[in-house]
Amino acid sequence: MTTIHADPLLDPLFTSDAAADAFSPSARLQGMLEFEAALARAEAAVGVIPARAVPAIEAACRADLYDPAALGAEAALAGNTAIPLVKHLTATVKAADEEASRYVHWGATSQDAMDSGLMLQLRRFLDGLDADLAVLADGLADLAERHRATPMVARTWLQHALPTTFGLKAAGWLDALGRDRQRLAAARARLALQFGGAAGTLAALGDAGPAVAEALAKELDLPLPALPWHASRDRIAELAAALGILAGTLGTLGRDISLMMQMEVAEAFEPSAPGRGGSSTMPHKRNPVSCAVLLSAAIRAPALVGGLLAAQVQEHERGLGGWHAEWQALPDLCRLVAGAARHARETVSGLTVDAERMRANLDLTRGLILAEAVTMALGDRMGRMAAHSRVAEASRRAAAAARPLRDVLAEDGEVMQALGLDGLDRLFDPLRYTGAASHFIDRALADHRSQQRQHN
Repeated sequence: MTTIHADPLLDPLFTSDAAADAFSPSARLQGMLEFEAALARAEAAVGVIPARAVPAIEAACRADLYDPAALGAEAALAGNTAIPLVKHLTATVKAADEEASRYVHWGATSQDAMDSGLMLQLRRFLDGLDADLAVLADGLADLAERHRATPMVARTWLQHALPTTFGLKAAGWLDALGRDRQRLAAARARLALQFGGAAGTLAALGDAGPAVAEALAKELDLPLPALPWHASRDRIAELAAALGILAGTLGTLGRDISLMMQMEVAEAFEPSAPGRGGSSTMPHKRNPVSCAVLLSAAIRAPALVGGLLAAQVQEHERGLGGWHAEWQALPDLCRLVAGAARHARETVSGLTVDAERMRANLDLTRGLILAEAVTMALGDRMGRMAAHSRVAEASRRAAAAARPLRDVLAEDGEVMQALGLDGLDRLFDPLRYTGAASHFIDRALADHRSQQRQHN
């Protein structure tokens, strides 16, 4: 199927084909039409409408039979898209079977069709999104395992702090992504049938209302909620918040990789391909294109999430304005986050890691990055405060003279008496001062494997 983007110039950059398809006008119509077909089947099964009415209604529930532009023009007057759709659906059914047309949309309301149709769209969208996130998670797990012993600079406040490993950095990204997938799975599990009729009581169906609702939930394979939720929008708010947090996680990944791609750092790079990341004037450039998309999503998502949280406050049994505010904001958020997930997946799967440059960057401070390691070792012999003062003074002298800290400390008789030359050399091996990095990586990988089993 050819994906039709709402904005053919920018959508290919900022979203995914799957998300564009899930929230296309055709998909929106098909979601509502699937509700209408399932409603007819459920009501026939319960005996509310004649079974012979079902085939004609089902046959008319195809989005390609209707003109989205024409429906949109009518929706501008009607106030929502379901009203004109039901009108045209009824006319289509009537042309084939006048008797069956009497039972179209029987006992339902516009919001039932729109919300339940949206649930079907969201379910498909989330399945596609999680497939991308699963590949991304596997890629991060592979980086964590392969680079568990690749030393690099840990940076705090953008400054050199201590040695760490690239494997631990990748494990940190993986760990956060695992929580994002759990939040999305929890939100997905609460996507439920919407079916309450005009005011949430199903009064038009009499005593058969609950039975129809149960049969309809089974037809659509959606959970049956305790009661209709027309004005209770916590399900939408929860999903929006989970998507917003995911956008932040992906933005953090994009921030880190883009900083590592700077030419003066040069530790990791997005995949290289013809036409990717170039400049219109500077042939040498390799721009972090995917990172830009990840950061863009992280910047734009909070406003959309905020709007959806504000829309949660609705009036009485059916909201005015708040429900309407969801119609574009939620699909926009979904498309945006899906695009970021796609770029993250592609970046991680093809990430170029320069382990030699990572090791070289550890030496930029001429050993100052291991001052804490020396302090802790000396602290056992002379006390922490005395050791801290001695190493701090040696660090100042080393920085002022642009000399290696190890060489300055080797001139200190008391330090040499406490540590010895071999001991001093061991302290300036960055891989000996990565603490519990490997342990933390193992825990993150174990959580990832557990999550894989749950999803499979």
